Amino acid sequence: MPQYEYESMEDGAVLTLLRPMAEADDPVVDPEDRGRTFKRRHSVFGVGSTQGGSMPQPGSCACGLKPGTCGGN
Repeated sequence: MPQYEYESMEDGAVLTLLRPMAEADDPVVDPEDRGRTFKRRHSVFGVGSTQGGSMPQPGSCACGLKPGTCGGN
């Protein structure tokens, strides 16, 4: 099930909800019952690197380390 982020129009608070795609734009109930209005926002993610943003070298883990050194492989 996809994960969506919703931002409060009143105070900028952000909620993350797991919802079916068909319900992505349905109204969100304020979990603190303060009557705030939430709007779905565009969510993005990125993968960073300490090596200037370069792609991992062939034979390395997705984190850029040698396989087996980060726990991912």
